[in-house]
Amino acid sequence: MSELTLAEIAQTEDQSLRNRMSEATSHFPVLEISAAVEELAGEYVKHGAVPRGYSEDAYHIALAVTHRMDYLTSWNFKHLVRTKTRDIVRMVNTLHDRPHVEILTPAELL
Repeated sequence: MSELTLAEIAQTEDQSLRNRMSEATSHFPVLEISAAVEELAGEYVKHGAVPRGYSEDAYHIALAVTHRMDYLTSWNFKHLVRTKTRDIVRMVNTLHDRPHVEILTPAELL
């Protein structure tokens, strides 16, 4: 769970859904955005893994990689769960000697 995810949940318009998501995630540790995360997110944007105007998506990936997570799940098909993003993230991670992260939908993970 990241600060970004908490902010996204807080912006959910449906109050009932927002409350359910907040409750479901309340027991997860919150990962802070470090300088290493910022640098790696910048590399993803620089190499075109996600568009410049959507750098928060690059931060989601960088947080997962920096914290050595095996999987990042998302329903964001526009910027995250797509072949181009997966390929560029793999390339950037290899260049920077970072671990690989699988970017999947929740359904793919199950």
